[in-house]
Amino acid sequence: MTRPRPAWTPPLRDGVSASRVAVSGGPWLSVAAFLAARLRPGIDWAERITRGEVLDLHGQPVTADTPCKAEAVYWYWRSLPPEAPEPRVPFEMELLHQCAHLVVVDKPHFLPVTPGGLHLQETALVRLKRLLGIELLVPMHRLDLETAGVLAFIVQPATRHAYHALMREHRAHKVYEAVAPWRSALALPLTASHCLQEPADEGFMQMQVLPGVPNAHTRIELMRRLDAHVAHDAQAAVPNQPAELALYRLTPLTGRKHQLRAQLNALGLPIVGDRIYPRLWPAPAPGAAPDYRNPLQLLARELSFIDPVTDQPRRFVSRRQLALAACADTAELSSPLQPDQTLP
Repeated sequence: MTRPRPAWTPPLRDGVSASRVAVSGGPWLSVAAFLAARLRPGIDWAERITRGEVLDLHGQPVTADTPCKAEAVYWYWRSLPPEAPEPRVPFEMELLHQCAHLVVVDKPHFLPVTPGGLHLQETALVRLKRLLGIELLVPMHRLDLETAGVLAFIVQPATRHAYHALMREHRAHKVYEAVAPWRSALALPLTASHCLQEPADEGFMQMQVLPGVPNAHTRIELMRRLDAHVAHDAQAAVPNQPAELALYRLTPLTGRKHQLRAQLNALGLPIVGDRIYPRLWPAPAPGAAPDYRNPLQLLARELSFIDPVTDQPRRFVSRRQLALAACADTAELSSPLQPDQTLP
């Protein structure tokens, strides 16, 4: 159930919306003591309260003497610890569409969609809020941090349910492109079907491919094989890359976490630049930038649907190109496309 919005919310601060938290547990000696116990450790809440960064439900600044009452609600603005400064993602979004209902952008690689963990200012949502001043903007769907391409946001709270239902019920058509190994033994096009399950351990990022009833389905088509020098360049950047690469069109028919990455890996086609499949690489140290020279070769090329609010057909197409595909010379296909197949 969605919580009702309060009658008043604090304004944005540098693109960051205020968060609210209700008092539970206790009793607490002070608001600072409650916040320290309830939220991320290591924050000097007494200092933040002194700076006027914590408000009561009605927008009045909390003071060191403000009693912490049961079920009271407080506003605060999320921040990152000073010991882990957020590196600037040196790539920009392109605005593809803006109207009263939707904002659509072409997201670069390495830019997270929403704040979380050690990401705050350098996220698509906060950048857009700063740029457009739309405080109540929310994502219509998600893309992995590493994935580039079409990303849509909902402008009006009253229409969120309709747009989210569109995605949840798979009434939107998505097309992706990926650079991955070329396998001559794999007849394409095909519809890959797997049973994907998220591990119980939240710290383990890889989706598991298990026996069982398939819950993930993706149509995979070969667009073209890439010239040998492209694979050579990929090997120079990331060791142990395959000798032959190809550009694939991916059409997900379901929407599981990491679906495209996990399914291609299960077929022996791990996407070039993937730091999760088949091997989980260590994340950059807090405050350190990732290796921008080796982006995941996965692009959300197209998003189309019948708008549930206006009944208009919508189609948004990325203008980006995957780095390895953009510099590739096409090679002649050694054989014609085979009839569609389904893999168990």
